[in-house]
Amino acid sequence: MTTSAELLELSPVIPVVVLDDADQAVPLARALLRGGIRVIELTLRTPAALAAIERIAAEVPDIVLGAGTVTAPEHAERAAEAGAAFLVTPGTTERVLAAVEGTGLPFLPGAATASEAMRLAERGLTALKFFPAEAAGGADFLKSVAGPLPGLRFCPTGGISAETAPRYLALPNVGCVGGSWLTPKDALAAGDFDRIEALARAAAAL
Repeated sequence: MTTSAELLELSPVIPVVVLDDADQAVPLARALLRGGIRVIELTLRTPAALAAIERIAAEVPDIVLGAGTVTAPEHAERAAEAGAAFLVTPGTTERVLAAVEGTGLPFLPGAATASEAMRLAERGLTALKFFPAEAAGGADFLKSVAGPLPGLRFCPTGGISAETAPRYLALPNVGCVGGSWLTPKDALAAGDFDRIEALARAAAAL
């Protein structure tokens, strides 16, 4: 099993994906793999999400499959049952943290402030999601906390683009970024998986 720290090393970009149609899950995952991206965060924002996770887990075992937008204890449990290999939370409450830890899966807990990051560090959690990255201070925030919080590493997510990702990736306390630009809504709607593969290839080269 991949550890939480190792999740940050799988790819320079973790695609953050919202799917309305579970039938798109497998061709999407295969397109990302062909482009050199071997990890995916499929968000639990739509009714199709759990079915999409089940299909990818069953048919595309070579991709490391995560469930994101875990905001309630039952989300963690259902995502684990569906086959998710890791979990991601946008923020961290005690109930959600307990449920996520209870699955035994690696996870990236969300933090947006130094205090939130410190509370997670007190629990021994050192691989974190920084969300919403751009709205919460962006790369400048992460650069500022690197000195006082040297033991933490982040996957910033939220508002990051192919153009801004390199600024984050240049920071020593950033392992990867989360990005939705690899799977544009119009490309998914059109079933244009060749375009998604090309975007994945460009992201893998960052």
